[in-house]
Amino acid sequence: MRLRIASLFAVLLAPAAALAQAPAGPPPAVGVVRAKLAPVTESDTFVGRIEATDRVNLVARVTGFLEKRLFTEGAEVKQGDLLYTLEKPPFEADVQAKAAAIAQAQAQLENAQLTLQRAEALLHTPAGQQSNVDNARATQLSDQAMLLQAQANLRASEINLGYTDIRAPIAGKIGQTAVTVGNVVSPNSGTLATIVSQDPMYVVFPIAYRTALDLRDRYAKQGFSAVVLKVQLPDGRVYGERGKLDFVNNTISANTDTILLRGTIPNPPLPVAAGVAARELTDGEFVNVIVEGVQPVEALTIPRAAVLSDQSGDFVYVVDAQNKIEQRHIQLGQSTPTTAVVMTGLKDGEMVVLEGLQKVRPGQAVTPGPATPPPAIPPTAMQGGGPSSSGATR
Repeated sequence: MRLRIASLFAVLLAPAAALAQAPAGPPPAVGVVRAKLAPVTESDTFVGRIEATDRVNLVARVTGFLEKRLFTEGAEVKQGDLLYTLEKPPFEADVQAKAAAIAQAQAQLENAQLTLQRAEALLHTPAGQQSNVDNARATQLSDQAMLLQAQANLRASEINLGYTDIRAPIAGKIGQTAVTVGNVVSPNSGTLATIVSQDPMYVVFPIAYRTALDLRDRYAKQGFSAVVLKVQLPDGRVYGERGKLDFVNNTISANTDTILLRGTIPNPPLPVAAGVAARELTDGEFVNVIVEGVQPVEALTIPRAAVLSDQSGDFVYVVDAQNKIEQRHIQLGQSTPTTAVVMTGLKDGEMVVLEGLQKVRPGQAVTPGPATPPPAIPPTAMQGGGPSSSGATR
């Protein structure tokens, strides 16, 4: 019985012993690429809003019946276009009354001047008295002042008559009218309609102050001219026009620790049917604002597919001088879906595993070879993974 058990164990252990004595296979082959310096265009993405550079709320300057509305709601108007007219006859009558008051004041002034001349002529005769001259001069001066007052009253009435024509103070797009024809309007009636300018437009966006300091240090030498602004529209398209940064606010928001930046961007009309006011950017529109450097900079780059992640962060597998695998944690900068910018953790020329990542582990010997080259793509801006309202994505 004991002999049979010993024979059974010998049979079971034979394959394991043979496997242990078998020679180890060759190191696995992996495809590698070298980390290299390449020109990249730095950019940061923020959430912003489009704002009109000029905005005017139309308000009646005098009280009167609204007689006509001479514009199409939602259309573009030119500076000086007639938009509303108020009832004119009461104001025209007031102008005529003020003109009559001027004529009356002129007649009184002429009579006072004649009286003064007679009193001065009689002064050197026995019938003349100095008191008569003084009274006549005072009357003449008083009538002269009354004429000036009457002329000022006429001017005020003419101004009020002019206010019955409400014209566009700026060129832009006019909104919906708040008061219809036939109503009485006055300075207390509120806004009749709003005009917002169309070209150019402002793009305003808040950024975290820490990010603002980073941008300031990055572009301090060139100032605002070192960057251009691009706008990503709500449908995902990148707007064809580029903007210029022109303003940084002087106050940091106490609630969000952000500072407001502003740029100006063209907003030409779209080639649509005649009479339709259509432009790409609209006042109040939310957009993604891309702050992009004008000049590219040298940065260490590797294919994005070579970067792995774990709980400690991003890392790559590096092949050392002994053809052994080393796990290297890295810090990424701005990247695209195809190219990663490495800030720290790698050196120029080091070999990074791109193909065969699933077959390697730290300390393992490998057989490195050139990885399959990716399809050629034109240089592109290194952008972050998504928009941020308080800081750049990296």
